[in-house]
Amino acid sequence: MSRLANNKLVTAVVANEDGKIFDLKGYAAVGMAGTYLVPLTFDTTVKMPHGSELMLLPNRKPVLYNLSKKKIEILTNHPHIPGDAIFPVSVFNSPGYVVTFVSAYKEDNGAETLPIFSYGAVGWINGGFRSAAICVTMEKRQDLRFMKQEKVVAGIAQMRKKMPGNRLRKHLEKCALEYGCPAGKNFFLARYEAPLPTSKACNAQCLGCLSSQQSTKISKAQDRIDFTPEPHEIAEIALEHIKRVKMPVVSFGQGCEGDPLLAAHVIRPAVRMIRSKTKNGTININTNASSPDILSDLFDAGLDSLRISLNSVRKKFYEAYFRPKGYVFEDVLKSIETVLNKNRFISINYLNSPGFTDSPEEFEALNFFLKKYPINLIQWRNLNFDPLRYYETMNKIGTPGSPIGMANILKSLKKSFPHLKHGYFNPPKEKFYAESK
Repeated sequence: MSRLANNKLVTAVVANEDGKIFDLKGYAAVGMAGTYLVPLTFDTTVKMPHGSELMLLPNRKPVLYNLSKKKIEILTNHPHIPGDAIFPVSVFNSPGYVVTFVSAYKEDNGAETLPIFSYGAVGWINGGFRSAAICVTMEKRQDLRFMKQEKVVAGIAQMRKKMPGNRLRKHLEKCALEYGCPAGKNFFLARYEAPLPTSKACNAQCLGCLSSQQSTKISKAQDRIDFTPEPHEIAEIALEHIKRVKMPVVSFGQGCEGDPLLAAHVIRPAVRMIRSKTKNGTININTNASSPDILSDLFDAGLDSLRISLNSVRKKFYEAYFRPKGYVFEDVLKSIETVLNKNRFISINYLNSPGFTDSPEEFEALNFFLKKYPINLIQWRNLNFDPLRYYETMNKIGTPGSPIGMANILKSLKKSFPHLKHGYFNPPKEKFYAESK
């Protein structure tokens, strides 16, 4: 990790017991990557993206940089108002931004695991918030400024008239209205990528699963789909989206479902129905890729692209997070080989957690992986899980070295693998092989 940049430090922000967030004079914000702590500067941060959310972290103490003492400290109370408790603040950044440091804090005894979000480091300077993050795409696919609620409601009314009996359409209404799902909203707004959730079941038990946390105290982020759509219901949604959108994408494998490969018996005929009507549009599947044979059949039916979720390209660390049931990491690698042999577009949904993802060991393994498996795109996604608990889990398997830094990793990968794309979203097939800008 490079030394502290020689520029202005970013002021720390904290919260009081009432949830009021404020900047703390005399202290700079600190970023955390595993056990590594570093004060944030203007040059190592970006303007907090529009639509990002600030969060108070309960039962935790902020770790800040004392400007007068020139050292990092753990604070329990407000340094200028004796007796007033203060709490760390983090940012859940908008899509398209890779977190480089998480908010620095120390847990209180008995603190429960944080809810399923990512917890980026944040500070304040020149009248605005700054995020410790890197922008990997400027695409407005999930920009809330283009998702006006009244237009979503109007789109829902239109689709109710067009497909009144379609249960998948009704499920997507709940996603859009109750959970504010950007993908669900985009279907009703006829924009970019539409979701096609199908699977009630999953063969993994991910630590950060959004829709199932049965054996933990962590609250799930949304309900999982509780029925299996019929092929014609899936095809109806997909064809409507493809008809209305320029360079459309429709995707199986969403946060509100299990793994779509377990619903291949309805996905395969649905894809054939879609392709019997049109060759337009990109049909994508987001999956853990547990079954190469099923994936091969689905691509033969008409799938265009594959996105595989990975927290690590190393078996022990992958299986510690995904906790697979009935498959192993070697099956995932076999799936990648199978789809590469079909010359189809492959992304990895790389779940980033500073301190682990940018460790020398993981970076070396990623380089080896990319040489052996020439995938097309890394979608840099921030891991939605308690960062300290995740680091502790990975540390039990193998202690990572000092972090290289997420910015350095991205820079190195672009140099070593010039044809590898970096982004955040599933691209349409018209842009599979376009030059990155």
